Amino acid sequence: MDAFLTDVQSSPFCDEQEWQGLDGDGLAELYNKSITVLLDHQVPVQHITCRRRLTSTWFDDDCRKAKRTLRSTEKAARRTGPLSDTNSPAVVAWRTQRRQYYDLLRQKRSDFWTTRVDAQQSQPSRLWRSFDELLGRGRIPPSTEISASDLHSFFDNKVAAVRAATAKANAPYFTSAPLGCVLRLFSAVTPADVVSLVKALPDKQCASDPLPTWLLKKCVHVIDPFLCHLFNWSLEHGSVPSSFKSAYITPLLKKTDLDPADVKSYQPISNLTIVSKLLERLVSLQLVKYLKDNNLLPDLQSAYRAMHSTETAVLKVLSDILLALDSGNLVMLTLLDLSAAFDSVDHDTLLKRLHTSYGLSGQVINWFASYLSGRVQHVRISATSSTPSVVLYGIPQGSVLGPILFLCTPPIYCSL
Repeated sequence: MDAFLTDVQSSPFCDEQEWQGLDGDGLAELYNKSITVLLDHQVPVQHITCRRRLTSTWFDDDCRKAKRTLRSTEKAARRTGPLSDTNSPAVVAWRTQRRQYYDLLRQKRSDFWTTRVDAQQSQPSRLWRSFDELLGRGRIPPSTEISASDLHSFFDNKVAAVRAATAKANAPYFTSAPLGCVLRLFSAVTPADVVSLVKALPDKQCASDPLPTWLLKKCVHVIDPFLCHLFNWSLEHGSVPSSFKSAYITPLLKKTDLDPADVKSYQPISNLTIVSKLLERLVSLQLVKYLKDNNLLPDLQSAYRAMHSTETAVLKVLSDILLALDSGNLVMLTLLDLSAAFDSVDHDTLLKRLHTSYGLSGQVINWFASYLSGRVQHVRISATSSTPSVVLYGIPQGSVLGPILFLCTPPIYCSL
C-alpha cells in the first residue's frame, strides 16, 4: 500500500500541468489510463488456473486457522491407524479438535447473523437481502439456454412495443414551475465533498471500474484535487464524459420463482463505473436540495426518497381505507403497474418537463441533456457480451439519478 501511494503521488494525478487543459473526455481517459498503469506496475497481469469455491461471509481467519489445525490433527491420526480406532490418543485428539471446530463454526455463524440483523433493523431493504442470503434465496444465474444477444434484443423490443402501444396517446402537458423557481448553475464542489462521498461508498464495484472501491478509499486523499477538477469541469460546462455513459447490463430475475430460461423473466440492471456514479451523486444532492427547498416534490410519493419508503405508502393507504370504512363508505383499491417504466421514459419529454415544470435551465439543463444523450449499453452474461447499442429512451436502472429523474417524469400524481 505504501508503494502504491508513492506511485500515485508521482503520477499525473498530482501534476496539474498534466490535466489543466483537458476536457471532460480527456480527464476521464487520463484517469482510466493512469490507474491502469499504476496497477500494472504494482500487480502485473498473470494468467493462473484456480478453482472457485464459495466461502461463507462469516468464515473468518479464526475459522481458517481452526480448519488448518483440524486437517493437521486428522493427518496425524491417519498415520497411527484407522480413524475408527477410538483407543488411539491421536484419534481422540482429532475427534476433540473436530468437535471444537464445528462448535466454532456454529458460534461464528450465529454471531455473524445476529449482529447483521440487529444492525439492519432500520434498513428494511438490506434486512430483506440478508434474510434471502440466510435462507438460501440468493440470485439465480441466467440460464445457459439464452444468450446475451437474445436478452439484448428482448429488452430493446420490449421498449419499442411499449412505445408503439402508447404512440396514439394524448400529448403530454406541462405545468409551469412556481415563480422564482430556477436552477441555472450547479455549485462548485470541493475536494472535501469528494472525499466524504468516496468514504461513504460501499465496498463494491463493477467490472468496468479500473480501481477497486476499497483502494480508491485508501488513495482518495491524494487524487481528490484531480477528481474535484473533473467533476467541476463537467458541472461547469454542462457536459458528461462519454465513458461515463457506457454501461453493461446484468440481467436479473424479477422473481426467484420465474423460469430462468424465459427472457421475459429478466429485468435489465445497468452497471456503471464508481467515478461516474460519484458525479451523479454530486448532481443528485444539488437537485434534490433544490426540489425540496422549493417544495417541488409530491408529498404522497413513496420510494426513491429518504423517509418515503414503501412502509409509509402502506400506512397511508391503510389509514385511508380504515377512515373510509369507519365513515360507512365502500372502498375500492386501484393499482397500476407500469411496464418497462424506467426503460421507456422519453428523453425529450423528460427534458422539457425538467425545464418547464421544475425550472431547470442554463448549464443545468444542458448537463442533463448531455447525461441522457449518447448513452451506450450491452448485455453481459458470464464471458459473453452482446453488440453495444445506443440508448434512445429510458433512464438506466442501477444509476444514482435514475430514481429521482423517474419521479420527475409522470405528468400527475394522485391518491385514490
